[in-house]
Amino acid sequence: MTDFAPNHPDPFRAPQFYASVPSKRLIAWIIDTCITVLVSALIVPFTAFTAIFFFPFLMLVIGIAYRTLTIGASSATWGMRMMSIELRDARGERFDFSQALVHTLGYSLSMAFFLIQIVSIAMMLGSARGQSLTDMAIGSVMINRA
Repeated sequence: MTDFAPNHPDPFRAPQFYASVPSKRLIAWIIDTCITVLVSALIVPFTAFTAIFFFPFLMLVIGIAYRTLTIGASSATWGMRMMSIELRDARGERFDFSQALVHTLGYSLSMAFFLIQIVSIAMMLGSARGQSLTDMAIGSVMINRA
């Protein structure tokens, strides 16, 4: 079988890199969502509680900032680190800030449209590398950390 991503570990020759990654991504997403909700809730009193009226937008901004900064710093959010997984770019290297921003915007876009998110989840569960729609678009993968 031809490997179309020569800079990523082959899922058939080195399956340990992708073992349980979809389930770990789900748990990491739950952790990251809890962190985003908590930080957003902590900000509300500092806005004289007016942020309650635009709480979903506040969560979106906090979520984008959190994901971009943490992925840009270590190629993983805090939830991903807890689950021992990380993102790698098309060259097989860790993400930088701009790649983290692009990945986060792709993730946010897929979360905004239910059907796109369903397709993304199906791709994570059905592809050999467990890539989401955003991962496929930019050539990244989520792997187990060494």
